[in-house]
Amino acid sequence: MRIVDVSAFYSPEGGGVRTYVEAKLRAGPRFGHETVIVVPGHRDCVERRGPGAVLVQVASPTLPVDRRYRYFDDQRALHRVLDAWRPDHVEASSPWSSATMVGRWQGAATRSLVMHSDPLAAYAYRWLGGIAPIGAVDRLFVRYWRHLRGLGRMFDLVISANGGLSGRLAEGGVANTHTIRMGVEPGIFSPALRSADLRAEALAMLGLGQDAVLLIGVGRFSAEKRWPMVARAVGEGRSKREAGLLLVGHGAMRERLELLCARFANVAVLPRINDRDELARLLASADALVHGCEAETFCMVAAEARASGLPMLVPDRGAAADQIVRGAGATYRSGSEPALESAIDNFIEGGPAFQRAAAVRGCRARSMDDHFAELFACYAGLSGLPEAVPAQPAEASVQSELALGWG
Repeated sequence: MRIVDVSAFYSPEGGGVRTYVEAKLRAGPRFGHETVIVVPGHRDCVERRGPGAVLVQVASPTLPVDRRYRYFDDQRALHRVLDAWRPDHVEASSPWSSATMVGRWQGAATRSLVMHSDPLAAYAYRWLGGIAPIGAVDRLFVRYWRHLRGLGRMFDLVISANGGLSGRLAEGGVANTHTIRMGVEPGIFSPALRSADLRAEALAMLGLGQDAVLLIGVGRFSAEKRWPMVARAVGEGRSKREAGLLLVGHGAMRERLELLCARFANVAVLPRINDRDELARLLASADALVHGCEAETFCMVAAEARASGLPMLVPDRGAAADQIVRGAGATYRSGSEPALESAIDNFIEGGPAFQRAAAVRGCRARSMDDHFAELFACYAGLSGLPEAVPAQPAEASVQSELALGWG
């Protein structure tokens, strides 16, 4: 089966979507499928990642609010790509215009919309949630809900990685909703990577002794992640507890976040970590993951923290809460800095070592292969094809390039 994924949120500079896309390119051929990822890029090109794994760039403009990303703006160009590759199944990953473009394509392939973002939670609920209940906010954004319901009619399946989002979509009248949970890359994250020396070095850098608690936050530095709230909750509470915080990531808010964290001796913003093995060692060596975003559709870092045997302090809404192991951390009221401060205090009073032991016992996380096995089987069922069909010969891909004039 040939699966074409129109991945609007892909950026070569990294992030959870890129991690997912790279894993899909590796997994597709292993499961007997050809995987073609179509992304907005700086030029038209086809990049082969191996037998049955292809990354196709469509020349697209940069996103004004974040120039690391681009967006599809040419429906005809996107349709030409889909026509040329002749997918058995086509997947869209953004609920915005690119999904509508895929829905309008006249090809016979089955199609799915995978909700890699939750715009209402990321923006509307965050902006207005403090002054109005979610139901009232939804009524204000009736046009967006109408758009989502329209997408539900265009696609055979609307997939979410967490049951909370799937439930909200179904309650909002979006048809064909289905939950397929994601997973982590096997063999990278493990409690066995914990290093007492690395932990001691990190605490010393924050001016703290080894008896202090080392918290870590990982993710894109953007407004919906609420990193300023997380930094203040740790930095301004130092008089009540001995805790330090490392923030790892990159994004448009880095400079603002660095200025804020400079006020706190026990909070530091680290340079971007591209080496996954280095990130795995750092996660395993911390005492707890702290997260501020309630708009996560899956929260890759929470799953990676779970695989690392790490307790978690995460919002009570969104997918991060799905990864908490019983007795290893807690949820707090979304968007509330006092609630997060209380959660940190309770975590320290409850004994970080005991909670880490519970996290290690429950560290078996769902793997990416588990996710892709379920996803590809679902697509094969929609298409009426066997679950594993060998990828078409390489000549078919060459013909696709020639049809586009990119060969």
